Amino acid sequence: MGSAILCKELTKSYVTDKTATRALRGVDLAVEEGELFMLVGPSGCGKTTLISVIAGILNQDGGECRIFGEDLKAMSEEQRTAYRGHTVGFVFQSYNLIPTLTASENVSIPLLLNGYAREEAAAKAEAMLGRVGLQGKIRSLPNSLSGGQQQRVAIARALAHNPRLIVCDEPTSALDYATGLEIMDLFRHEALNGNRTLVIVTHDSRIFHFADRIGVMDDGTIVQIARSAAEVHLDQTHKK
Repeated sequence: MGSAILCKELTKSYVTDKTATRALRGVDLAVEEGELFMLVGPSGCGKTTLISVIAGILNQDGGECRIFGEDLKAMSEEQRTAYRGHTVGFVFQSYNLIPTLTASENVSIPLLLNGYAREEAAAKAEAMLGRVGLQGKIRSLPNSLSGGQQQRVAIARALAHNPRLIVCDEPTSALDYATGLEIMDLFRHEALNGNRTLVIVTHDSRIFHFADRIGVMDDGTIVQIARSAAEVHLDQTHKK
């Protein structure tokens, strides 16, 4: 297997009121295909900016970021949107489900955007909801579902178009411990058995043991790569 993500000297700044804030300060990162990689660290350290660059939502200012060998910054906006639609699945902290659509309709969205006919998209969406344990909730609206069920819908939506890369932002933060473990078990089973790559931003130390490796960020850079939860140091004493 090769590298799914390869970042070298990645930089990104935000400018507000003529003041520049350096969010990424020369990030080097390699994530292998089929790996579940977690990003941890204090709030504001650059984790969300990094996954936004990796997912092709943001362009970096400097450095290089290749996803499965592709340089997204070299693409046009139209090309990058198309690539993202085929290659990347997103799971958001707030689920981002459309409240007026059923579970099946929410899961169908990436399929419809990728050109599937409505009936085929609905059939694939229902099959995916079954795989995440929501066979009986296909026609339910989000507000009738529990937090864990809504997150399962979000995961089904992220997996529906068979992406090679799945990016998750705090997928268990709003869930109780038992439900969070169920969600992580789903990621391991549904995503990694399909040889997909996962990058998960989390503050939830209870799920660290699901990771193949853990990158610790601080002040816009990765200060540690750990291979087990026991190795993770969040005391901000590590320097690159």
